[in-house]
Amino acid sequence: MPTRLFPFLRWFPLQRDTLRADLIAGITVAMILVPQSMAYAALAGLPVVYGLYASFLPVIIASMWGASRFLHTGPVALLSLMSAAAIEPLASRGSDEFIQLSLLLALMVGVLRLALGLFRMGVLINLASHPVILGFTNAAALIIGLSLVNSFINVPMPRSDTFLFDLWQVVQQLPLAHWPTIAFGVGTLILLSLLKRFYPKLPGVLIVVVIGTLASAAVGFEQTGQATLDQIEAPAARAAFEKFAATEAALKQVKQAQGENSLKLKTVGKTEQHDYSLEAEALQLSGQEKSLKKSLYGQRVAAYQFALMPVQLDGDRIAYRAATDPSLLNPAWRLTGFKDGKLHLASGGQVVGAIPSGVPGFNLPPLDFGVMSGLFATAFIMAMIGFMEATSISRALAAKTREKLDPNQELIGQGLANIVGSFFQSYVVSGSFSRSAVAARVGARSGFYAVVSAFGVLLVMLFFTGYLYHLPQPVLAAIVMSAVFGLLDFKSMLHAWNVRRADGVIGIVTFITTLIMAPQLADGVLVGVVLTILLFLAGTMSPRSEVMGRTSDGVLAGAATHDLAPISENYVVLRFDASLVFINAAYFEQAVLKALSQFPHARALLVLGNSINRIDATGEEKLRALARDLKAAGVTLMLAGLKKPVLEALDRAGLDKAIGPENLFPSKDIAIRALDARFASAEAKPAA
Repeated sequence: MPTRLFPFLRWFPLQRDTLRADLIAGITVAMILVPQSMAYAALAGLPVVYGLYASFLPVIIASMWGASRFLHTGPVALLSLMSAAAIEPLASRGSDEFIQLSLLLALMVGVLRLALGLFRMGVLINLASHPVILGFTNAAALIIGLSLVNSFINVPMPRSDTFLFDLWQVVQQLPLAHWPTIAFGVGTLILLSLLKRFYPKLPGVLIVVVIGTLASAAVGFEQTGQATLDQIEAPAARAAFEKFAATEAALKQVKQAQGENSLKLKTVGKTEQHDYSLEAEALQLSGQEKSLKKSLYGQRVAAYQFALMPVQLDGDRIAYRAATDPSLLNPAWRLTGFKDGKLHLASGGQVVGAIPSGVPGFNLPPLDFGVMSGLFATAFIMAMIGFMEATSISRALAAKTREKLDPNQELIGQGLANIVGSFFQSYVVSGSFSRSAVAARVGARSGFYAVVSAFGVLLVMLFFTGYLYHLPQPVLAAIVMSAVFGLLDFKSMLHAWNVRRADGVIGIVTFITTLIMAPQLADGVLVGVVLTILLFLAGTMSPRSEVMGRTSDGVLAGAATHDLAPISENYVVLRFDASLVFINAAYFEQAVLKALSQFPHARALLVLGNSINRIDATGEEKLRALARDLKAAGVTLMLAGLKKPVLEALDRAGLDKAIGPENLFPSKDIAIRALDARFASAEAKPAA
């Protein structure tokens, strides 16, 4: 009982060999976890420090209350992208509101996973078939990788409701690409590939981070500055910047008005009354907010097109004029943002910048039930996808070690990790395949290794964040790309197509739908699940049924499939390959009548019921009606090979008496011998 409530008690007592193995595994994983977590936080639209926060307490909680001793929990690429896509319509990236809503989403995902685990609902994972997971994973990996192209070439990316449109906008900005940024990104990919191929035991991710940071500091990769609108002497650029600044100011005013409106609505709500004017104002402000955000992303892209060059005027005054020949030797300055009345300009690449040191403090996520209701569907999909990801990793590793897994306990561990993490500034976390595989490969013995890795992150947060200032953003983008492109697996989709065409169609439709509907990735999964259920229902509504014939060696087989002659003109043998339930009872009746129409002289119909696993009230009523109607037409209905639960159901319904005990046979062989004997005299007459 204690180990059920506190699964981590199974670790103890820790033997010396186990402790040594877990320490080595924990340190090894920590060297991967630190740079990976920062990269995934950037993918989630958050400052990189939130990746470190998500790699501390959630890792410890999940390892202590999870089921697998190898599974490593923390930031992962897929849920990071889904988190950003879910919050993007509600808040601007990097804003305090965006961060708070990310924490709220983590809380919601955690509560849902915990509830599913406590109520033993892990079986819900079966709603998403293997082809759905394949199609979704491939599309998501492609989307994650391509969503980082803008970081790879250092251009802004618009954030609309269509990912493919946004990607096309990035492609159109290729002429504005920053070549040093491309060099850092491509160099990181090449170095990661070489390290993985020739030195797989080395922490490649950590090595590229160290090299990239040192190189960035050495060459002065980051070049930033601030200016006022008065300093911009290029008329077209100044007009674009003014428009951008005006939109940001308007958005700020709308956000302030929304806050005031929300307070008024809460005050009115306490009196259990409605103020429809306030509610209408809230809807109007929400529409204005969405419109302004959409405009802002487009204006940011438009403003970035203007290349500027600083010109020294009298005294210390600097003006910015249109650049005539921007190049590597003479880099242009471009607008990257607008804050506190200042234009933020840059002529170099982007780095992670200053990272706060210290441990994450306690923070209560904003419990806005209006926002929570809007995020619920996405939170549920993320809870299920994260669970699928975690259990698939656990099963793959358990297959090698024969470890017994409890999916519901894993749900509890993952749920608690997200709940606790959300109160300490962590966004959504889940099981990581790459880090779990590394832990298993280097010899982790218990979940204690994950605790060690979390304390490795803690050391970085306390003492080493200052050294990461110059870490280039394209290096982080390359780390994510390297990880997610390894998830592409079109060969398995082709295999699913070869196994069953319908499964191949499901995988392809899920893949295409996810791409089209991005950034709302959850919709792709829903389409795949709905299509799977519809095809399953279609197959259940019209299962396989066939009149049987006899081969030359006396074995029964499908007459039409194997081009066989009927067994007899006096009786028909029909195989029905499904349970007899409400959804296919009408189809069963049609199959019986069709079989009899092919043999007008038949006086008996034998149904082989070996595949009938169960029968419901609708199926029983259909059998009863058929037995009655066929008897009136001079045809006897017979059943053979029924399973015990089906026979018991017929007995409870009294249908065995209506059909007649003499027409129920334990096996098809006994039934056919009885039929042959019954109609022997009738078959002998034509021979005479």
